[in-house]
Amino acid sequence: MAAVAVLVLLLFAGYGSRPVPFGGSGPDFPHTSVNAAASISNGKHPAFTDQRTTLAGGTKIGMTTYRGKKSGFTGKVWVWAPPQYYDPRYAKSAFPVLIALPGSYGYPYNYWTRGDLGLQEDVARWAAQGSSLPFIVVMPVMNPGRSYHDCSDIPGQQKMGTWMTSDVPDLVRENFRTFGSRDGWAFMGSSSGGFCALKSVLQHPEAFKAAIVSGPDIVPDSSLWRGHPEEQQANNPQVLARRLIDRGGPEVCLAFQVGTAESRGEMAKVRQFIADYGHGPVRTRLQTIVGGRHNGVSYLRGMEEGSVRWISDRLGAPTAAP
Repeated sequence: MAAVAVLVLLLFAGYGSRPVPFGGSGPDFPHTSVNAAASISNGKHPAFTDQRTTLAGGTKIGMTTYRGKKSGFTGKVWVWAPPQYYDPRYAKSAFPVLIALPGSYGYPYNYWTRGDLGLQEDVARWAAQGSSLPFIVVMPVMNPGRSYHDCSDIPGQQKMGTWMTSDVPDLVRENFRTFGSRDGWAFMGSSSGGFCALKSVLQHPEAFKAAIVSGPDIVPDSSLWRGHPEEQQANNPQVLARRLIDRGGPEVCLAFQVGTAESRGEMAKVRQFIADYGHGPVRTRLQTIVGGRHNGVSYLRGMEEGSVRWISDRLGAPTAAP
């Protein structure tokens, strides 16, 4: 962490201050292999376009419209790579990924791209301070429209579970230097995005190790489940956590966050989940955000107060060349 802090300070002073373009044939950074683009939709690298220049060393958020090969769903994905990603000393290093999900519908955009929230600036600052890994931040749309799909493959609907846990990671793997193991993959989400983060890690612990879960829904409650109770229960975090405990792992790390100014029900349901399922391979932590409300600003404060360090200590870090 100390080495990362020094590196980021140097990057902000020089190399990392140059804007990095997302345009033309894709992001201006090395790929995992020269043939990585071959399996992208339509056989071509999806074009990333500039969306926002951040205050984190002049880095850019890029956006592409991607058709998932497994789900068949076409949606927008925004990606930001931290300043370290462009440093020659890390040119051969993998980087951890944080899939960031908003509240509400998460459509037609993902609010974690916004400059007034400044998630990317915060990640860069926390990394400079040694309290966070320098994550690649991935921000996909969460629903196909203004209806909740509970990040699940609801029968007869778009396969939003496959989109989130398979197609989006595949897009990132094919275009960025990422970890091959689950040690480099995590979620964060607020409200409905918190439910998606929680469910995705519990449902696919072989692929994802950790999540920051803020003011979450705990059970799937989309009206689209009507007539499909068995499938609904198969996407219930309570059921998934019990199954994971019963089979003894693999271990997952869930950093819950709730503000004291949220409704009593928000805190109560999170505490109950931790009491019922926070043991064995389900490692949990609760960040109580004093005065925090049910919004992204409060949840970023909670991350800074401890949640992001907790998951960073449990995930893989990039390695500089000697």
